[in-house]
Amino acid sequence: MLTIPFTVIDWNTMTESVQAGQRGSSKSQTVQFPGLRIRLVQYDQGYLADHWCRKGHIVHCLEGEVSSEQENGETFLLKKGMTYTVSDNLSSHRSKADQKVSLLIVDGDFLKSS
Repeated sequence: MLTIPFTVIDWNTMTESVQAGQRGSSKSQTVQFPGLRIRLVQYDQGYLADHWCRKGHIVHCLEGEVSSEQENGETFLLKKGMTYTVSDNLSSHRSKADQKVSLLIVDGDFLKSS
């Protein structure tokens, strides 16, 4: 069980980190608690992740659209106001954005699959 104190996050004051994708790049701001990570992420237009991810996430689309490509060939489109959830090791996925997109991504120990 996680114990997190009442916390206000002012994303406007947080440092951004930049990571190159296979195409384009992503910018993220991260808040880390023991066993919980919360990120505000932006993908550039034309972004394609440089790896297949097996980590669990809760991903909420704040602006734009992002495709979640599954290694098995399935693709799911996430539009503004939509969310996807998955536990660790239940999917091999990567993100692709044709246009700029903003996401809120939450992950942590609570998403570990048994």
